Amino acid sequence: MRLLLCLLALIPLVAADCTCDSELEDGNKSQALKYKLVAFVSILVASTIGVCLPILGKTIPALHPDRSVFFIIKAFAAGVILSTGFIHVLPDAFDKLTSPCLSDTPWGAFPFAGFVAMLAALGTLMVDTIATSYYRKLHADKAGSDKTVGDEEKARENEVDVHVHATHGHSHGAMSTDSDLLRHRVISQVLELGIVVHSVIIGISLGASESPSTIKPLVAALTFHQFFEGMGLGGCITQAKFKTRAIVIMALFFSLTTPVGIGIGLGITSRYKENSPTALIVEGIFNAASSGILIYMALVDLLAADFMSPKLQSNGRLLFGTNIALLIGAGCMSLLAKWA
Repeated sequence: MRLLLCLLALIPLVAADCTCDSELEDGNKSQALKYKLVAFVSILVASTIGVCLPILGKTIPALHPDRSVFFIIKAFAAGVILSTGFIHVLPDAFDKLTSPCLSDTPWGAFPFAGFVAMLAALGTLMVDTIATSYYRKLHADKAGSDKTVGDEEKARENEVDVHVHATHGHSHGAMSTDSDLLRHRVISQVLELGIVVHSVIIGISLGASESPSTIKPLVAALTFHQFFEGMGLGGCITQAKFKTRAIVIMALFFSLTTPVGIGIGLGITSRYKENSPTALIVEGIFNAASSGILIYMALVDLLAADFMSPKLQSNGRLLFGTNIALLIGAGCMSLLAKWA
C-alpha cells in the first residue's frame, strides 16, 4: 500500500518531465535538414511573389488599387492576416505562457498572453495615431507656408482674389490626398512590423526542429501563409506610393524574415530547447505582441478603412464580393491550423 502511494505521488513529476522533454522520438537530422531546405526555398519564393504581385500590379490595369478586383484581393489577404492573429499566433502564445514547464507564479496565475496582446494592440493604436497626427501637422504647416508665399507673389500682380480661391481649393485637395497617402504609409510600416515579428519566430522554431513529422506539414502551410500575408502587405505598400528604393527594401525585408529565421534556427539547433523556460517565455511574449498588432491592423486599418469607403458602400455587388473574399481568406487560413 505504501509503495502504491509512493508511485502515485511520483506520477505528476514523471508527467511534468515528459511534457517538458523535446520531441526526439522521430528525430532524423538528415531528413529534417532536407525539409528545412525545401521550406527555405519555397517560403522565400512564395513570400517574394506574394508581396510583389500587388506592387507589380500597378502596371496591370485590373490590379490597380482603384479597381474592384484589388479590393477583393485585399479583403482575402486581410482575412488571412486576421486569422493568423486569432487562430495561429495568439493560441500559440497562450500555449507557451501556460506551459507546465513554467512556474505557476506568476505565469499560471495571470493570463499574460491576452494581456500582452491587448497592450500591443493599444500600443499600435497609439503609434498609429501619433504618427499620423505628426505627419498631418507637418504637411499642414508646409502647405500653409507654400500658400502664404503664393498669395504674396500673386498680390504683387494684382490677382489676389482669383489666386486665393484657386489656391484654397488646390490646397484642400492636396491636403486630403496627402493625408490619405501618409495614412497608408503608417499602416504599411506598422503592419510589416507585426508580420516580421511572428515570421522570424516561426522561422526559428522550424529551423531548430529536428522532427520531420513536425516540419513536413509546416512547409506547405507556411508557404501558403506567407504568400497571402505578402499580398496583404504588398497591397498596403502599393497604396502608400513609396519611392522605388523604399518599396524594394520593404519587400526584401518581408521576403527574407522567415528564411532568415530558419537559418538562425539551423544555427542554434544544438543549443535550442523548445520547452526551456527562456524559450517559452520569449516566444510566448513575442507571439502575443505580434497577434495584438496583426488583429488591430487587420480589423482597423485594412478592413474598416476599405469596408467604410464610399466605393464599397455605394456598390452592393462589390461589398458582397469583398465579404465573401474576407470569409474565404479567414476560413482557408483557419483550416491550416490543423497542420500548422
